[in-house]
Amino acid sequence: MSRRVSELEASLDLRLFERGGRALKLTEEGRALYERTGVLLADLQETASTIASGGHRPRGRLRISAPLLFSQTAMGKLAAGFALKHPDVRLEVTTEDRAVDMVEEAYDLVIRVNPEQDESLVGRVFLRDRLVVVGRPGTKAPTEGLPIPAVVRGTAGAGETWTVTTALGRSEIEVRPALSLSSMIMVRDAVRMGVGIARLPISLVGHDLAAGRLVSWGDVEGPEIALWTLYPSRRLLSARVLAFLDHLKEAFPQGTPEELASYVEV
Repeated sequence: MSRRVSELEASLDLRLFERGGRALKLTEEGRALYERTGVLLADLQETASTIASGGHRPRGRLRISAPLLFSQTAMGKLAAGFALKHPDVRLEVTTEDRAVDMVEEAYDLVIRVNPEQDESLVGRVFLRDRLVVVGRPGTKAPTEGLPIPAVVRGTAGAGETWTVTTALGRSEIEVRPALSLSSMIMVRDAVRMGVGIARLPISLVGHDLAAGRLVSWGDVEGPEIALWTLYPSRRLLSARVLAFLDHLKEAFPQGTPEELASYVEV
């Protein structure tokens, strides 16, 4: 083993281990090499196991990164259903809205909302959503020069104008941010309490609209909300990734906002 490590160091012209006494410690270069090749070695082992067993049963670790709102509302149910169907896969899901580095951080699949174009990744849309302006029943429309209180996500200026479309046409709503919160679920809960109106995904408020707890003021004008599954283009998809993509297709066969709304728990 020592000879093979020495040969590898010589071929790479890198020192991979710090040798002292009875202990070996990876150098920074050695750790980087391990992190970059660990996933490839795991895929190679899985492929060899699959060929040896004569089947294509998904197995091994599957690491997924998903955005916050989708994770809070749907990912737990999705992950549990997948785990029951594929007990040989060890599913690990992390929640974050940032654009992770799939190779550096060893993710097999990421789910993102309207991701920026990345030539190193390929993927497809599996769900669509749309924003609506909602408020409690009986909330009065703004009068001339008096904007209506609104609950916003993140920070907002002193005043904004939201453009919405309804069956009657296009209109603008002047709003005054009364409360700023960091998550969509908190925004929804504040609107339920009557703090003000808000722009929220139809998937998150579909149950409230159907039950009459909230009413819609119209669809928000702007780009559509698309949820993508992304994976590195230079690698063949493993059986476990393909199985999870199939699982998403079964859960959302049409990929409509209404499907997501009905899937999400109240």
